[in-house]
Amino acid sequence: MKRDEIFLQIHDKKSGEIRFIQLRTVNDLNHAIRDGYTKDVINMSEIMMDKRIDRIADTIANRGNVRVVLISGPSSSGKTTFSKRLSLHLLANHLKPYPVSLDDYFVDRTRTPIDENGEYDYESIHAVDLDLLHRHIDILLSGGEVELPRYDFASGTSQMSGHRLHLDDDMILIFEGIHGLNPLLTDAIADEAKYRVYVSSLAPIQWDDDSAVSRTDSRLIRRILRDYRYRGASPQATIDRWPSVRRGEDKWVFPFQQYADTEFNSVQFYELSVLRNKVLPILAEITPDQPQYPTSDRLRRLLLKFKPIDDFSLLPPVSLLREFMGGSSFNY
Repeated sequence: MKRDEIFLQIHDKKSGEIRFIQLRTVNDLNHAIRDGYTKDVINMSEIMMDKRIDRIADTIANRGNVRVVLISGPSSSGKTTFSKRLSLHLLANHLKPYPVSLDDYFVDRTRTPIDENGEYDYESIHAVDLDLLHRHIDILLSGGEVELPRYDFASGTSQMSGHRLHLDDDMILIFEGIHGLNPLLTDAIADEAKYRVYVSSLAPIQWDDDSAVSRTDSRLIRRILRDYRYRGASPQATIDRWPSVRRGEDKWVFPFQQYADTEFNSVQFYELSVLRNKVLPILAEITPDQPQYPTSDRLRRLLLKFKPIDDFSLLPPVSLLREFMGGSSFNY
């Protein structure tokens, strides 16, 4: 996977000349922000991501026989926003995508597997009601109609949503969730009828020519912000939960990456500059006497190496980062 890098076309205000610069490292990014090119960096990074999504949508459309798109990836990789942006590109190809979250197929909490620490194991494939999912897929691909479920996280129960679905010939189901690439999920669907995408922070920004920002830390930073803003979770709780999440990924996500038809890098070149001043105050709630402090301090020191971007209006409303920081034009 090629490391993240972008090219900018710069109009030199003093000389009037146009020149081109290449950004590859944190230092390059900081200099571009300092020199007033923040908007250019954001626009180019977003265009490059849009181009990657467009290629995937074109591939799906050109195959002509895809009925199900499966999107998987580890926690906080941006799977949900990717599925929504991919849907827009499929619409531009005159297809009708219908996104379905695999989370809505969770079994009732009373049936959820328990991990080795006695906690609910939502990362397990057996937390998904496979019987119901298989039955719905079979009915839909056979031309029938189903009522989609909705999982209520507050009560830990699966409910019927009232939304009924029938697939027209030009409709494509889009399943998004950490188990999207697990063969147990869709083993009854012919390979030619499905297209599988693995989404993650595959190529983080580099510190220098020899080392890159940790892709795991960048995902944890996203998750701390998202859980704090939208799930009422403290940074302490998110950090405590992270080792369990990582174990679940090692068991239920990464081994199935090999089945992907393509990989999608969800990193935005500028993202840690945007997230910096949103996450630092959250991390400051963790004091040196708390067990989560070493992790918090490591993340704090990482973020401080980035020059901040505080004008959030520069981010488009469909930016993948808005899944974590808010202000998206998508409904989640």
